[in-house]
Amino acid sequence: MTDVALVEETVKRLASHKGVVGIAIVNGDGVPIRTTLDPELAVTYAALVSQLALKARHMVRELAEDGSDDLQFLRVRSKKHEIMIAPAFDRDHNYTLLVVQQPDAE
Repeated sequence: MTDVALVEETVKRLASHKGVVGIAIVNGDGVPIRTTLDPELAVTYAALVSQLALKARHMVRELAEDGSDDLQFLRVRSKKHEIMIAPAFDRDHNYTLLVVQQPDAE
């Protein structure tokens, strides 16, 4: 299976979960390259979440005694949405996966 087909399959699988509002795959520059969100909203989420993930990654590395630890996953929850962030989810660590969902969806 090609990388593009694998990405499409992953997006379809995640989008099928209850409560998922949208998904975005963001490149290393904070630009959404694949999204199910409104394009303008995807750009906003991508820019803000990229900054948050960088700061969280820096914090995790600083807290590790030898600096070898790294951020694997970040979950942010508000009253309206929950944002799940998987930085560097690809094998080359070039992309970040965002999943926005309604936390109380049944």
